[in-house]
Amino acid sequence: MTHATLVQPQPYLIDNPNLQGGFAPVDREIVADRLEVIGEIPTDLNGLYVRNGPVPQHVRPGKYHWYDGDGMLHGVRFDRGRVVYRNRWVETEGLLGDRAQGENLWPGIKQKMPEGVLPDDAMKNTSNTDVKFHNGRLLSMWYRGGSVYQVDPETLATVGKLEQDPRLAALQGLQISAHSRVDERTGEYMFFAYGNRHPYMHYGVLAADGSLKTLIPVELPGPRLPHDMAITEHYSILHDFPLVNNPEALKAGRYSLDFHPEWRSRFAIVPRNGTADQIRWFDADPRYMLHVVNAWEETNARGETEVVMVGTPYSMPKQYDGSLDVKRLLFTIGTQGTDYELYMWRFNLATGRTHEGLVDDILNTEFPMINGLYQGRKNRFSYNVLMGRTRTVEQPRFAGMAKYDLERGSAVAFHPGEGFWFSEAPFAPADHAKAEDDGYVVGFVWNEQEARSEVWVTDARHFADGPVARIVLPQRVPHGFHSTWVRGELLAGGSKGAQA
Repeated sequence: MTHATLVQPQPYLIDNPNLQGGFAPVDREIVADRLEVIGEIPTDLNGLYVRNGPVPQHVRPGKYHWYDGDGMLHGVRFDRGRVVYRNRWVETEGLLGDRAQGENLWPGIKQKMPEGVLPDDAMKNTSNTDVKFHNGRLLSMWYRGGSVYQVDPETLATVGKLEQDPRLAALQGLQISAHSRVDERTGEYMFFAYGNRHPYMHYGVLAADGSLKTLIPVELPGPRLPHDMAITEHYSILHDFPLVNNPEALKAGRYSLDFHPEWRSRFAIVPRNGTADQIRWFDADPRYMLHVVNAWEETNARGETEVVMVGTPYSMPKQYDGSLDVKRLLFTIGTQGTDYELYMWRFNLATGRTHEGLVDDILNTEFPMINGLYQGRKNRFSYNVLMGRTRTVEQPRFAGMAKYDLERGSAVAFHPGEGFWFSEAPFAPADHAKAEDDGYVVGFVWNEQEARSEVWVTDARHFADGPVARIVLPQRVPHGFHSTWVRGELLAGGSKGAQA
């Protein structure tokens, strides 16, 4: 049975490729529970897969970019072989204001901001980027930073903004970014906030019950464009890459990115609930990275503690001459000429030195996901989106999936051929799992050949065999960004932390 709420459709810019095909918006919020299944849904797969992404209700005249759309959550609930799909917009203040006026009142990232207004102040917090589960709620977030919206995991209804301690409200333009980290064992939520005003970054921790445990300033030399962070069992790692908004362009209300090869990348390592004077900075080669795989602590052969971080930075030319094409860096993913590497940094807490290097530069992958119970602990496996060759300058193509084995230094990939477009796919542990990869990889797939969206369930232990179940959805799931898996026992009100 399908229940639908129709939202009045708007006249879209049909000549814009970011509003066509698998990118095209939908105008219905539906609940569907009688779905066609190709294969068989595993009965030991129980929980919620939810993914965020941009779906504009109104398109502002002028240039439209994929990142501009209003946040919409798409959820698939698995329960002992049964499955229910639903989707709902995140009802941000900006979206509600647009609805009241019947038009989009906000400029996008490719449009000029009002004179004298910083882009961070003029742009709408669409809450379209990331989603996490914490303290019984889904948390929807925006990559530029802003209010975090709480969402009911059962109905996907927006409950309101994350309860804000007065100290958070006083950050003055520095607001929580997407890519916060949840420690599933303790239930804690680690976040960073950044913006164009001094001190340019803050770091904080919410306890499992949602109370603010820690909030400290992180002094940067100037405004930066961090995108992610990492945690270990005892530390958090914050990023300061040599990528900035061009100061003159910023004054004019425009985005124009400058990469400074003469600057080093810097990483701040701070005890999880530490103070500002406990921050330690580690230098590394100049690079830029969007997404972290994971981080953990290790003891080396000399008995020294090292913090290890693995991620997917942009590849640097083999004969690096100090340049990096950043013209479209943050506005495109996997565009022509843009590849990613699997890369590792090792920060020695005894010596203060950084050792870094490639893990893999053969496969071109991004959007890494791991078994969430290993967040901040040493993991063996990572499940990444396989980036295909692009068809247009501004449109990526998520062509398949890859499973990395960090212990063996190997990988297997699955690519079904032309006409399939994947989403970031989280790992879902099987009930009573016995090993790190005892479970499934779950994600949306746009089947261009049949012009329909599907949910693919793949046995992580037999990854190269492809999906064991394909669930056909009654409407398209527009291409989007980040996702999460919520274990069934957490949805049922189980303990906020769990041991692997």
